Amino acid sequence: MPNYKVPVKDVSFLFNDVFDMQAHYQHVEGGDQATPDMIEAIFTEGAKFSENELAPIYQSGDEGCVWDDGVVTTPVGFKEAYNTYIEAGWTSLTGSESMGGQHLPSSLGLAVTEMITTANWAWAMYPGLSEGAIATLEDHGTEEQKTHYLTKLISGVWSGTMCLTEPHCGTDLGQMKTKAVPNDDGSYSVNGTKIFISAGEHDLTENIVHIVLAKLPDAPKGTKGLSLFIIPKFLPAADGSAGERNGVRCGSIEHKMGIHGNGTAVLNFDGAKSFLIGEPHNGLNAMFTYMNVARIGTASQGVSAAERSYQGASAYARDRLAMRSISGVKNPEGPADAIIEHPDVRRMLLTQRAIAEGGRAMVTYASQFADIYRAGKTQDAKKTAEDRLGFCTPILKGFITELGVEAANHGVQVFGGHGYIKEWGMEQILRDSRIATLYEGTTGIQALDLVGRKVLLDRFKQLNVFTSEMLTFAKGCMPWTAAGKDKTVRSQAWQVTKLAIRWRLLAYKLGAGAKKNPDSVGAGSVDFLMFSGYAYMAYMFARMSKVASAQLAAGEGDSVFLQEKLHTATFFFERILPRADMHAKTIKASVGSVMAMPTDYFDATR
Repeated sequence: MPNYKVPVKDVSFLFNDVFDMQAHYQHVEGGDQATPDMIEAIFTEGAKFSENELAPIYQSGDEGCVWDDGVVTTPVGFKEAYNTYIEAGWTSLTGSESMGGQHLPSSLGLAVTEMITTANWAWAMYPGLSEGAIATLEDHGTEEQKTHYLTKLISGVWSGTMCLTEPHCGTDLGQMKTKAVPNDDGSYSVNGTKIFISAGEHDLTENIVHIVLAKLPDAPKGTKGLSLFIIPKFLPAADGSAGERNGVRCGSIEHKMGIHGNGTAVLNFDGAKSFLIGEPHNGLNAMFTYMNVARIGTASQGVSAAERSYQGASAYARDRLAMRSISGVKNPEGPADAIIEHPDVRRMLLTQRAIAEGGRAMVTYASQFADIYRAGKTQDAKKTAEDRLGFCTPILKGFITELGVEAANHGVQVFGGHGYIKEWGMEQILRDSRIATLYEGTTGIQALDLVGRKVLLDRFKQLNVFTSEMLTFAKGCMPWTAAGKDKTVRSQAWQVTKLAIRWRLLAYKLGAGAKKNPDSVGAGSVDFLMFSGYAYMAYMFARMSKVASAQLAAGEGDSVFLQEKLHTATFFFERILPRADMHAKTIKASVGSVMAMPTDYFDATR
C-alpha cells in the first residue's frame, strides 16, 4: 500500500475559502483562539502524526487484538502511538478549558479525526469513542461527575465507550434488559450484557469509562424507560486515580469482518457500581448527545475509506501496465500502457475522488452547526444549530458511508486480482469500511430517521431551510452576477435549483403516500436518503466551483489545484449526479412490489 498523504490543501481550501471558518468562529465561544496560524499548525501537525505514526501500523494492525481471560492486548505499536497522541495534547483539542481542554471548535476536531481515521481506522476508534463520552458528560453530567471523569477523559489518560446494544436487540432499545438497582449511597448496581462495544476493552489507557443505557426497577415500558449511567472499569480513588476494580468484565471480543485492531467487546456487568447521568428515564435524550457526535464521526469514516482507497488505487494505476489504450499507444517504450489510460479505470478513480472531496465538504459544512450547537453564544443559536445538525446527521451518516464502501470497492477493482489479496492492503480498506454503514444505526434506520422525524414530523421545516439556502446560493450564480459569468458555475447552480425544488416535491409525495399506506414511507426511505445525499453533495460541489472559479479569475490561489477542483465537480455533475434521477423514480414507485407478497414468499427452503 502506498504511503498515505493527508490532503491538507483540500481541507484548508474548505476551511479558508469555501466556508470562511474565520467568520464563522466569531459566533463560537473560544472561536477567537482558532486563528489562521493555529489552524494551519493543527492541520500540519495532525498530518505528520497521521502519516508518520499511524499509517505505518495500519496493515500490521489488521492482525487484530488478542483476548486472554478478559484482558485485551492491542496490536503492536498501537499503545506507543496512543501515548504519543496524548502527550501531544490531541485528545484535549476540543475539550472544556476548565477541565484541561483547549476549547477549540468541534470542526477542527472533526478535521483531525478524518486524518487519523484515514491513516488507521481501527486505532482512531479508541480516542474517537471518548469524544462522545466527553460531550455527554459536558452536557448532562453533574459537577462531581465532571470533576471525577472529564479531566481524565479530556487528557486521554482514561477512555470512554458507548454501551447500547444487547444480544437480543440492536436499534430497538425498548427491548433492553440491562437493569439498574438503586444502592443506599446514591449509586446504582447494574446487571446485564452489552455486545458490539467498540474499544470496550484494551490496554491503551489505565481506565475505561462506559456510558451505559439501563432500566430502573420502576421504568415504564419502551424507550421512555431508559436511564443513562457512568460505569468505570475502575472506580475513581480518593486522589482521582483508577482505584478498585468494578463489576464489569470483558467476556470476549468479536470476530469481525474488519477493524480487527479495535477491541470490539462483549461486556458483562455483574453488580457494577454505576452513577446516573441526568434524570431517571431520560437516558435516551442524553444519549443522543453522544450519538450525534458519533454519527458525524462515522460519516467522516466514509470520507476516509474513499480517500485511502483512492490514494492506493491512483498510485497503482499510474504504474501498472496492462494492454494498450484504445485511443492509441501512450507508452511506446513499454510492453503495454499504464491502466490509468483506460477510461473505465479513470471513471473509478474519479468516482473515488469525487466521493472523498464531496463527502469532506459535506462534513465540514455540517461541522459549523456542531460548533454552534456545542459552543454557541446564545441559546437561540444553539437550538437553531441543533435542529440544522439533526437534519444533516442521518444524510451524512447514511449517504457518505454507503458511498465510502463503493469507493473502497472501486479501489479493489482497480487492482484487479491484486486487490483481492492482503499484500496490497486494498481489501482491508473495503472490509473496514463496511462497518460504517452498520454501527450508529444502519442505512435503513438513518433513512427512517430522516423521513420520519426530520422531515414529516418536522412538517418539512428543516428541509425547507436547507433547500431555501440552496436556492439563495443558486440565485447568486445567475447570468447577471459576477459568478454567473462562468458557464460551468452557472450550469451547476441551475442544477442545484432544480434539485432543491425536486427534493421538496419528493418529500411532499412521501408524506401524501404515508397517509394512504404507511409502508410507502419505509419502502421509499432509503431512496429518499440517497437522493438527499446527492442533492446535498451537488450543493457542496457547486459552492466549491464558485470559489475556485472566482480565484482563478482573480489570479489567486494554486491554479492547478483549482482547475482540478473544477474538473472533479464537472465529473460529479455529469457522471454521478444522474443517479439521483433513479432514486427519485424509485421513491414514486408502487409500494405493492415491496409489500404485496406474504411472508412465506421469502422462505427459501420451501
